[in-house]
Amino acid sequence: MSAPNRATLHARVLVDELAKTGVSSVCVAPGSRSTPLTVAADAHPDLVVFSHLDERSASFFALGRAKRAGDPVALVCTSGTAAANFHPAVIEASQARVPLVALTADRPPELRDSGANQTIDQEKLYGDAVRYYDDLPEPAVEDRTLRSLRVRVDRAVTAATGTHPGPVHLNVPFAKPLEPTAVPDDSPHAVPEGWADDHPLAARGRDGPFVTTTAGRMALDESALAALSEAITNAERGLLVAGPTDRGYAPALVALAEASGFPILADPLSGLRYGPHTADVPVYGAYDGYLDERVTAAWPAPDVVVRTGASPTSKPLRRYLAREGARQFVVDPAGEWREATFHATDLVTADPGLLAVELAERLDTESADWPGFERAERVHAAEVTAAEGRFEGAIARRVVADAPDPATLVVSNSMPVRDVDRFAAPRDAALTVLGNRGASGIDGITSTALGAGSATDEPLVLLIGDLAYYHDANGLLALERCGVDATIVLVNNDGGGIFHMLPIEAFDPPFEGQFRTPHGLDFAPTAALYGFDYVRVGAGDDFADAYRASLASDGTQVIEVTSDAERSHRTRESIRERVVARLDE
Repeated sequence: MSAPNRATLHARVLVDELAKTGVSSVCVAPGSRSTPLTVAADAHPDLVVFSHLDERSASFFALGRAKRAGDPVALVCTSGTAAANFHPAVIEASQARVPLVALTADRPPELRDSGANQTIDQEKLYGDAVRYYDDLPEPAVEDRTLRSLRVRVDRAVTAATGTHPGPVHLNVPFAKPLEPTAVPDDSPHAVPEGWADDHPLAARGRDGPFVTTTAGRMALDESALAALSEAITNAERGLLVAGPTDRGYAPALVALAEASGFPILADPLSGLRYGPHTADVPVYGAYDGYLDERVTAAWPAPDVVVRTGASPTSKPLRRYLAREGARQFVVDPAGEWREATFHATDLVTADPGLLAVELAERLDTESADWPGFERAERVHAAEVTAAEGRFEGAIARRVVADAPDPATLVVSNSMPVRDVDRFAAPRDAALTVLGNRGASGIDGITSTALGAGSATDEPLVLLIGDLAYYHDANGLLALERCGVDATIVLVNNDGGGIFHMLPIEAFDPPFEGQFRTPHGLDFAPTAALYGFDYVRVGAGDDFADAYRASLASDGTQVIEVTSDAERSHRTRESIRERVVARLDE
């Protein structure tokens, strides 16, 4: 691996090792100090490079791509505030356990804390949000330094993809020249002729990663496995609760449900609410609309609850699980505490997929039926159908019900994910439903969706609210620059509709001006700006027709559905009250 100068050599070695670890895509935002990394990534035959003009959008695009593909994605930016713009996506990746490799170019050490232009303190910029941090050495033509560089890259990617996956940060200092231009032989930045041939291991690495890490899976010992198996076997009534996760645990958890007789309460982001298994095991999804003490007080309580994934989206479900009496096992491969009501009785540090398979092989039992859940699902579905077409929840329900099989569906935070959770029924279809529920922000949603779409040939659907659409309008540039098509369902209720769920709604002022914050924006011009088709419709049949037409069309279409936030919220409340009243009879 020859190079005209040290910065170029250093960047080529770093990028080459990234590719050898299995990183196959890089999201790059333009900048001067990151020139060596950008040029090296662009020239590498095993890397796909996505160019973005906005660092925040780039980082969320990488997040979405890593979520959908399950593989780490690298990020490259220049020094200064560019690196700070990665921070929100890094936080989300940390909370949601998504592998990202952030490469932030930096000034050489002698310029730090000197007042030099575009120079900030990038040391441990992302704090505890990253699984691994390293301030890499300055480019040098030394065999040991470059071997060390390869090892550091391997360690970073291993940390990003391990038992506790997440983002990692490599800070990469470069001194000029940054471009791949030749320098005089006597320059301190020169690479001696023939150096690569004299040091082939450092220059070219190995066939594969420089250091191969063999990772194990967290498994319980025999006694712990027997104890958990006995607890499930002895339970009269049990539940499996699947929270949001980006890991492929679904087949194993379905096997556990079949072996134990436990029904599954499946978050829409769990990978378990949708799929062919819904025809074989009880999968409940409407619980957010009927779990109420007026209803459940008469139900038999569960003896054992086995929980996987992050905390469920549904607050009524979290409250229901906080009832006293049940033995509640939270299974987490990293051994982290992910249960904010503090009612769990057991933390099980194990790979949920492996544990589910091992338990399923041991169990030969039947759990008692749950007629309460079965009836509640039917009653809720009937009441929602009666109100269909008149509120935002009906839009969410139709988005899921009419999505192609297969498809990738990305759901925004605030009300869209709650509406999908409450109103989108389980379905026998290969739907991959994703959302940013790690930190639950509304920033970067569009970019996350387009990143996810870049990792699959399936149709891509994004369900998003008006504030999140506005917040990440820059991300729409990726439609053309990164070659992604989507059907974007934009629910526009002119402000922060979710605040109608909070007690502050009763206080106006300041509710209208400081919380709901109506904006009056017309989003139709974004179609001309970013080059897609745009249609504005109301709820009901107009939306259904426009949605089906979009799914059958090439290119990208944005379907704006205008709605009244307060009226929709009152409809949600009314449906819930009618369901509870019928179940309480």
